[in-house]
Amino acid sequence: MNFSLHELACFDAVIAEGSFQAAADKLHRTHPAVYAAVKNLENRLGVTLLDRSQYRVGLTPAGETFRRQAATVLGHAASLETLCAQLTRGEETDLRVVVGDLTPTRDALILLKRFFKLWPQTRLHLHFEVIGGPWERLLSEEADLILHHIDKSDTRFEWTDVSKVTLVPVAAPGFLAFPVTRSLTPEQMRPYVQVIIRDTAKQPARDYFVIEDAPNWTVADQHTKKELIVQGMGWGHMPLHLIDKELRSGKLVSLEGRHFKRSKLDIVAARLRHRPAGPVAAALWRYLSDIEVSR
Repeated sequence: MNFSLHELACFDAVIAEGSFQAAADKLHRTHPAVYAAVKNLENRLGVTLLDRSQYRVGLTPAGETFRRQAATVLGHAASLETLCAQLTRGEETDLRVVVGDLTPTRDALILLKRFFKLWPQTRLHLHFEVIGGPWERLLSEEADLILHHIDKSDTRFEWTDVSKVTLVPVAAPGFLAFPVTRSLTPEQMRPYVQVIIRDTAKQPARDYFVIEDAPNWTVADQHTKKELIVQGMGWGHMPLHLIDKELRSGKLVSLEGRHFKRSKLDIVAARLRHRPAGPVAAALWRYLSDIEVSR
């Protein structure tokens, strides 16, 4: 069926505006041009789309059905037009961001939501990775940016601080067969199940806080790990922002002491130092850097 986008746009405008003259004004066309476009569309289709018997132009039953599909076609055409303009300006159509397991998810999503509202034509590909997964994705150029902790001395990375995370060793009350004291040793903890996170990196770099030869259960995420610990099925180090309520209510107890200390990590936005960034990626970097400056 050989009809044009111009004819569809004229047809849609007549219905939206209620008359040929109003549609012509909206489209910056003449009344005869709009009328002819709609008439040509009807002739090509062999169907009457408009009911012209009333003062305000309406749709025939066939016209109602056709308009729903026409609106979809016009929507796709508008998206393509926007995409072409975006490509002409050199703007990225997609950005890949990886959020690490220790990054406060809610805070990260709020930041990304605010930014991508300003760049609605760029699609966000959001991934969640654990331990070494974010670094591996970035170094293999499978991510444009990560929100995670890094080795700040690694010159391959360029970074800007986003937040801080505190890790606390915890267990459920009564999980241990003896009172918790500040002199608690790794040897005392060796018989007890430790809950650890499974690294999503293809080549895991190292284990964090893991007691050698102790029994352990591996899980995929921090929320599952927390639930196992709360249920008295193991112990482990947890981000304070995920367990603060449980510590204050007594559902969890801290195992902090001489040998098991809380630790702090800087959560950063990181990118590869020498990799060129497009306009949208550069804008995202400035946005996150400005947040650091304003803290």
